[in-house]
Amino acid sequence: MIQLKWTLSQLQKYRNKDFLIDDTIRADEIKETDPSIREVSPMRITGRGDIDSTKVTFHLKIEGYLILPCSRTLVDVKLPINVETTETFLLQGSEYETEEEVYQVKGEVIDLMPVIREILLLEVPMQVFCEDVNHEDAAPQSGKDWEVVHDQVQSEKIDPRLAGLAKFFDKNNSSSES
Repeated sequence: MIQLKWTLSQLQKYRNKDFLIDDTIRADEIKETDPSIREVSPMRITGRGDIDSTKVTFHLKIEGYLILPCSRTLVDVKLPINVETTETFLLQGSEYETEEEVYQVKGEVIDLMPVIREILLLEVPMQVFCEDVNHEDAAPQSGKDWEVVHDQVQSEKIDPRLAGLAKFFDKNNSSSES
């Protein structure tokens, strides 16, 4: 299994040179953090690292997919992951002014895996829906005295007790226009 982990001395060899990344990793551990994730595909990580004496900046693209349950029917939904990110690691307590989040390197190793896991977890939406609500494995969409209503706009019925109030606003609008 590929680990996106390097010692500072390994990285310093690439100072002011091309440090290209093109690996496929497994991030199955995110299923333990978020039990709604049913499956994690191998994730392809591409990009580059810019290394200087005070910081290491990774410009990454993460591609793959997650399998999540449909919020309505509970069937599997394939959620594509295609994220571009820039992650900066500061070396030995160096100061760096930036608006972006930075990581302080602790010890002699930079490990991208915790950062990638965090990015993947942030990609999980609150709700995900499948296209086919009549899928054979789907949760029931109706039962005795109930049914699921799908994005149907209810016709605007005015409660008879509020009908007078609706007329009040109509009078206000017509008097303010003149």
